[in-house]
Amino acid sequence: MLETITNIVGFANDALYTYILIIMLVAAGIYFTVRTRFAPFRLFGEQLKAVTEKNNSNGVSSFQALMISTASRVGTGNIVGVSTALCLGGFGSVFWMWIIAIIGSASAFVESTLAQIYKRKGPDGCYGGPAYYIETALKNRVLAVIFSVLLIITYGFGFNMLASYNLQDTFSTYSFYNPDSTPWIIGALIAVLVCYCLFGGGKRIAKTTEVLVPVMGVAYVLVSLIVVVLNIKLLPDVFARIFRNAFDFKAIFGGFTGSCVMLGIKRGLFSNEAGIGSAPNASASAQVTHPAKQGLVQVLSVFIDTILICSATAFMCMFSGVEPTADIAGAAYVQKSIASVFGSFGPIFITVAMSLFAFTTLIGNLYYVDKCIIHIAGKIPSKKIQTVVNILASVIIFVGAGLSADLLWGIADVTMGAMAVINIPVIVILGKYAFAALKDYEKQRKAGKDPVFKAKDINLPHEVDCWK
Repeated sequence: MLETITNIVGFANDALYTYILIIMLVAAGIYFTVRTRFAPFRLFGEQLKAVTEKNNSNGVSSFQALMISTASRVGTGNIVGVSTALCLGGFGSVFWMWIIAIIGSASAFVESTLAQIYKRKGPDGCYGGPAYYIETALKNRVLAVIFSVLLIITYGFGFNMLASYNLQDTFSTYSFYNPDSTPWIIGALIAVLVCYCLFGGGKRIAKTTEVLVPVMGVAYVLVSLIVVVLNIKLLPDVFARIFRNAFDFKAIFGGFTGSCVMLGIKRGLFSNEAGIGSAPNASASAQVTHPAKQGLVQVLSVFIDTILICSATAFMCMFSGVEPTADIAGAAYVQKSIASVFGSFGPIFITVAMSLFAFTTLIGNLYYVDKCIIHIAGKIPSKKIQTVVNILASVIIFVGAGLSADLLWGIADVTMGAMAVINIPVIVILGKYAFAALKDYEKQRKAGKDPVFKAKDINLPHEVDCWK
């Protein structure tokens, strides 16, 4: 039965990524990049200004919203996902991960700006996301609910079970690891810790990620740089292999679904999530004076995730001299690579990094789930319902620790792809409002003002809670 489900998921996966998503992602990314006049690169200084802006309200700051979305983006996929792509697709998959991040950054700007424009006021701050701009701007409640359900399945079930599995799998190289019991013990510990954060509400999640994400990210990049510097003589060979493998079209088209292109796009999308419609749920919660500010901030999250963290993993592995093979795909390849430089300390560091990455991913994902439950219910659920949801979320994390990795990766890829299939056409349709907001932002900046947005300034035809 389990094998049949895995095969069905695999078939759906291949069809979705081979014939649909690759075209949608690239086409939308290029379109948004051109229409915003290359804003992700042109306005890098503005991104830094926006993320460091002080928050004078009691709501979620722009920086905290960035850390929540980065917590979800920067996770086990940055280690296990990159390692798997290298082992199965070759060094060229890194190049295609970079491409999907560069192209996708403009999509991240548009979807997050739209989330800000159409956000709603609540008793404990603002909230919003794709479900809200679908319902408000397109007047399609059914599609909005479908998107919310898909997000809950993707992040509450697929991604969280996968993060739990990947975390416990990093302990498999230690002598105390027992495949029959250790996954469940680790799963139980993770579930309890996450449950504690959930019962503290959104502000505890924001505070937790605000501290953990920068610390773990900086430490991880520094360690990878040490590996690169100690093996700098391999630099020409590593980059030669990346580009040679990335453009080996005979090998690529001979087995496209398992090629460096496909694995790079899948793992890049899984990691940076640009265009999927997840990060806008965090973006909408930020208290900013202009929607474009948070759109620019979210561009940073894509770069942090893929250009920094994913590249850190890739370089750590490629510069170690350890050859990637299918049988060490996942955490094992990263641990072997870092052990070749740091000895026994290496695998311990990766275990700690994976634990922090996975933990922040889990609570960041559940922040998104919480916002989608509010959308479906039309209000903030009662404390009894929230308690049930929190307990159920913790149980799912516990169960995921002991399931099959192949099935979990497959389910997560399919549901994530389905979210993108809905979100990308929607943001293409509504993109004109994000472009108008960007134009208004730049106009005020040029006039020497701190941009303040009003819906009437861009002739927004829809009724919104904020920006009046």
